[in-house]
Amino acid sequence: MPPILFLLAGFVLLFFSGDWLVKSSVQLARHFKVSTLVIGITVVAFGTSAPELLVSLRAVFDGAADISVGNVVGSNIANIALVLGLVSIVYPVKVKKKAVWLDWLVMMVATVGLIWASENLILSTVEGIIFLVLLGIYIVWAVYSSRKQSKNEEKIEAPSMALWKTLLLFLLAAAGLYFGADWLVIGAKDIAINLGVSERVIGISVVALGTSVPELATSLVAAIKKESDISIGNIIGSNIFNIWAVLGVTSVIKPVSVNASMVNTDYWWMFAIAILLFLTILPLSKGVVTRWKGAILLSVYVLYIYLLFV
Repeated sequence: MPPILFLLAGFVLLFFSGDWLVKSSVQLARHFKVSTLVIGITVVAFGTSAPELLVSLRAVFDGAADISVGNVVGSNIANIALVLGLVSIVYPVKVKKKAVWLDWLVMMVATVGLIWASENLILSTVEGIIFLVLLGIYIVWAVYSSRKQSKNEEKIEAPSMALWKTLLLFLLAAAGLYFGADWLVIGAKDIAINLGVSERVIGISVVALGTSVPELATSLVAAIKKESDISIGNIIGSNIFNIWAVLGVTSVIKPVSVNASMVNTDYWWMFAIAILLFLTILPLSKGVVTRWKGAILLSVYVLYIYLLFV
């Protein structure tokens, strides 16, 4: 099968499987009487990071570490510059969560930690364990602080799907993520070889875009319907999970080598775009990502992708 078909099949499988995983995970949590609040912070966050995790693991075991790390770095850049940029152009996004500044600070700690850990061009098992411990602390803090602020709003909803159907959907999602990740990595590697483009570039651009497609599609549909429930907090949370969960789990299972070009160039783009996010949600701007700010974010993303291929 041609590489492009592997790539497209991988995209489609990851898109649907990621959605199924989130839906089935939410239903499972409800069957086990877990509150909506905890579901939002933990289950959904893990579910939306599952495509990145499976692709990164598959890439490392296939000897394509650049695709593994590039997928995470590219996804973090795309979440802010592409997803938030496009959504706010369609419908301006308001900062709804007051604690977003603390979340942003945690994201910066994760970003700087990744830069520091990659200085020797390898993410070791010990560094992966540290990432996972920090993730655990962040989740506990997020659940505790949200419960404290929303004691009256916390509720446990009844499942809307039978348990056997939920389990079946969960298994289908897991299988879809496995094969989708496999095909995406195979297609991306072969396309990189055929075009003479590095795995780093393919990982940061094509693969990262593929694993970000569910978030992008969902956010755009919500914006078009003027139901802009996408929050800056969700984007920041996704970026934290990408670094601490995806690279944490991957490097614990198998140490990951990091491309020097990625450390010297792409990491700093990720850092700079995180600072740009801070500037767009300053209190002086009333905490709204307006259309012109969205246009700036999107332009930065387009420029970055252009420079990757030049």
